Amino acid sequence: MSEHSGTGNGPDSQQNVRPGNPLPPRAQPPRVVDPRNPNAQANQVVPPQGQVPPPQRGQVPPQGPPPPQQVLPPQQRPNHERFRPRPPQQQQPGPGPRQPQHRIPQPGMNPQPQGPGNPHLGGPMNQPPMQGQAPMQNQPPMPQRVYAQPRFAPTVTQEMRVRAHMQAPQQRVSETPWTGAVRQSQTEESPESTANTMRLIFAILAVAVLTCGLLLLALFGGLSFGLRLFALVALAAIPLVGIVAYVLWLDRWRPQPKLILGLCLLWGGVAAVILTLFVSLASQIALYFAGVGAMPSAVGAVIQAPVVEETTKTALLVVIVLAARRHFEGPLDGLVYGSLIGAGFAFTENVLYLGSAWEQGEGWGLLQSFILRCLCSPLLHTAFCTCAGLTIGLASRKWSWWATLLMWLPGLVVGMLLHAIWNGSMKGLSEFGALPQTIGLIVLSFILTTCWVVLGINLRRSERLHTLNMLGDYANTGWLSHAEVDMLGTWKGRKFGKRWADSFPGGKEEMRTMIRKSGELATTRMRLLAGLGGQQERAVESFQLKQFSAARDRLLAASGRAVR
Repeated sequence: MSEHSGTGNGPDSQQNVRPGNPLPPRAQPPRVVDPRNPNAQANQVVPPQGQVPPPQRGQVPPQGPPPPQQVLPPQQRPNHERFRPRPPQQQQPGPGPRQPQHRIPQPGMNPQPQGPGNPHLGGPMNQPPMQGQAPMQNQPPMPQRVYAQPRFAPTVTQEMRVRAHMQAPQQRVSETPWTGAVRQSQTEESPESTANTMRLIFAILAVAVLTCGLLLLALFGGLSFGLRLFALVALAAIPLVGIVAYVLWLDRWRPQPKLILGLCLLWGGVAAVILTLFVSLASQIALYFAGVGAMPSAVGAVIQAPVVEETTKTALLVVIVLAARRHFEGPLDGLVYGSLIGAGFAFTENVLYLGSAWEQGEGWGLLQSFILRCLCSPLLHTAFCTCAGLTIGLASRKWSWWATLLMWLPGLVVGMLLHAIWNGSMKGLSEFGALPQTIGLIVLSFILTTCWVVLGINLRRSERLHTLNMLGDYANTGWLSHAEVDMLGTWKGRKFGKRWADSFPGGKEEMRTMIRKSGELATTRMRLLAGLGGQQERAVESFQLKQFSAARDRLLAASGRAVR
């Protein structure tokens, strides 16, 4: 007997069973409605989201890609659908050939290599090799680098690189031997090499300008004094030579650049004199138009001259602090710079005063002025300028640049006061006659000269002890040996070291390099201990240590000893 059964999808479906053998009715599945399609028939199986529903009985399975999913608004989604993470939507291919998908570069991404062989930027992975080339082997990807674009040039985008992709070589170049050889041949440069070059250029220009000014002063002097100018220059140069020789002796331990020393001498002898004459002339013109008349001689000597002269002379010290702070690292440097500025100013002033005395009193007036100015009181302007240099030098070792500049003012005021006391004393003693004035001049000049000489000797000794102390830190760390510190930190050790190094070719020059670098290391170490310079100063210290070690290795190699 045949059995016919019919099933339906609706609620009114009927079942045909055999008469006389009734079967229990089959339980109906619960009515389920797809929330994504409310119009669907009941009891239709709802597949999970993102899957194609299985075909029903009698249906043909669908062909081709699945239809796009219908996304419900958040208000119509079930609660569990709202919190389920959604996969990223992918672009569905349209009719026709599929186009390559290009990734849009995001900020911070490195550009991918152009051309074929890169699936991210289009182009076939495997292209037939060019004529005469071997097939391309599997190679690791090349490291990418982002190169900076020029400012005044068209902007190159990633899309432009994709359109103009280039053919990749069959064998990529990773590293060439010649580039490594070039890198090894390069010498390490100082972290301040660029700044030092700029300072050198400006210093050379300043010296050239001041030299031209000196020639102009010589021209005017020749027009005023004629051939007598050579005799005046020779007489005025006697105290100048003595002062310069003593200053260079003080500067032997850690010599400063000769260019800066020459700049100080020219500034005092040319620029300061010209500025002083200009200010004095401008003040006289201003008083004339104000109806006051001529300035009293006492006021000009006690007030105007100290203020104007000391300001114009010591202005260069401020410039050195701002432009070459590394070469102004202690009170001894301030004494050296200030002394040279004052000596240059005194030289030009002596030429003018000696020439005037020669014209007024013939030979006797010239001799009298030479004895009083060049022999009895040669260090007046030198001592006055030294005051500002000392205060700046004391502050340069432990304070920042702006605090160091402020310390110029106390030294400037002290120099003005000493200058005013000197001029006032000479003006007052002249009322009692020439003899009391001469005695007072000799006594005051002797006091100033003694203080200046003794101060220089003490600062020279202190500079040596300072170097010895700072190099001790490097010996305790391992960069130097304690025997090297004893040699480089004492006059006797340096003398014996240079004598030994002079016994073989090239050794004395390397020993001088080590001595010079040891002084620079001591200065750098003091700046680091004072908290000055920061990371830049640490880079300078590292560079100086490498230079010192290299000079030591060359010295040992020249002596024929093995480097330990």
